[in-house]
Amino acid sequence: MVNLNKVFLAGNLTRDPEVRNISSGAAVANLGLAVNRYYSTKNGERKEETLFIRVVVWGKVAESCKEYLTKGSPVLVEGRLMNRSWEQNGQKRNTIEVVALSVQFLSRGTKGGSEKMSTGYDEQHDESVPLDESAVAEGPSREDDDIPF
Repeated sequence: MVNLNKVFLAGNLTRDPEVRNISSGAAVANLGLAVNRYYSTKNGERKEETLFIRVVVWGKVAESCKEYLTKGSPVLVEGRLMNRSWEQNGQKRNTIEVVALSVQFLSRGTKGGSEKMSTGYDEQHDESVPLDESAVAEGPSREDDDIPF
């Protein structure tokens, strides 16, 4: 049986990174990422579709994201998909989010280049910070429902 869970996304942050420390002291950041797709209809009309994706970043990379990234910053994220569920007001909720393995800070069209930050996650040995259920809020914040621009 073949298994692969890998995602590459390039887009812009929809808000400033939200960073907090869990009980073990590890930093965790939540990023909102907007990824655009452009296509043409059969009539030749150019269309744009935007996906809004929640990204979770752990450790020193989370701290670097808070220090160097702001709303609108372009990034390239490599990660894996994770399904998370919780209960809110008696109803079961689910979401799929990206757990970042690396985050590359992209330039905003200047000659500055880019910088890649890796979480140090090793898929072979899975020594990443374990998910602390108390570290993850009761689902997406109310701000996730707002249009970010």
